[in-house]
Amino acid sequence: MTIKFLAEDDRPREKFLLKGKNSLSDSELLAIIMGSGSRDESALELARKILASVNNNWHQLSLLSSKDLMRFKGVGEVKAVSIIAALEIGRRRSVQEIPYRPIISNSSDAYLILKNHLSDLRTEEFWAVFLNQSNKVIHISKLTQGGISQSIVDVRILFKTALDHFSTGIIIAHNHPSGSLKPSKEDIVITQKIKEAGNTLSIQLLDHIIITQDTYCSFSDEGLL
Repeated sequence: MTIKFLAEDDRPREKFLLKGKNSLSDSELLAIIMGSGSRDESALELARKILASVNNNWHQLSLLSSKDLMRFKGVGEVKAVSIIAALEIGRRRSVQEIPYRPIISNSSDAYLILKNHLSDLRTEEFWAVFLNQSNKVIHISKLTQGGISQSIVDVRILFKTALDHFSTGIIIAHNHPSGSLKPSKEDIVITQKIKEAGNTLSIQLLDHIIITQDTYCSFSDEGLL
């Protein structure tokens, strides 16, 4: 029986999508990497056979060469290279340091992160900082670039990005090339719109910061949120 004819819940790819990566066995993960089996056995069966040959040990599997892997019926050069490449990615990941994620505890922290992106621009740009529950920065992105006087943000794109990164908090920011720190009527309106949308999605708008060449204005500090 090939993977195609297994119950949907047992198919590695479908199981991955339905239940997540942690639900997969080692053989199911290897089957996904290979993509297909041979004429006589499914990718899952082939994966079990390969893993059994190394006592189900990933470290031992990583010692096999492409020629070693190609001794298994159904494993050609492409599958062998795919397996070795996946194991090499795992090795490199294990030796890399986890990227430092700064914590934002006040408007000054946010300004220090954003000023290099926004302080010297001649046109307005709209940026967002996405944070986790510990207020650690998990993503920073530019959302729009406007004309000389304004930058309009698409709220849908903002929250799609937040959801994609499992963010629970957002700090938005834009620059005023004119040097004025006074929020415009449009700044206040879009801030409230984002705040209300965030409340619906349980993603808190923590601050909106206006940045000029040498200073900033925080909506939170000014009581405008």
